[in-house]
Amino acid sequence: MREPRLGDDIDDYCVRCKRIMNHAVVSVINGAPAKVRCRTCHSDHDFRHEQAPPPKVDTRKAALFSEVLKKVNPEAAAVEIPESDLLAADPPPDPAEGDRAAAEAAPEAGPAPQPAPKTKAKAKGKSRK
Repeated sequence: MREPRLGDDIDDYCVRCKRIMNHAVVSVINGAPAKVRCRTCHSDHDFRHEQAPPPKVDTRKAALFSEVLKKVNPEAAAVEIPESDLLAADPPPDPAEGDRAAAEAAPEAGPAPQPAPKTKAKAKGKSRK
């Protein structure tokens, strides 16, 4: 197969369309396409070799979901998350701790000061009546 040249059609994963689409080669480095332009949405991006980016998985959300499943039905919680992922994720906030933090943050002195009332500015020029 010959080396790709500028303007050649090539299939690649489009980051905006989120699909493998037709692209035009925009730049070539060392005989390989470096940048491509989607022929559908006209966005430029690096050549991805038709590979979609890895999914962004929220490990905290998965950990909470598996915890709820264990409480409901221990056998249904077959999906296990490695401990290394659980340790890397931030622990979920404790609801009682949040109430204490909100109570500590609230001022102890009387009610909060009220903002000054807004006044309407007069319109310059002719009035519309």
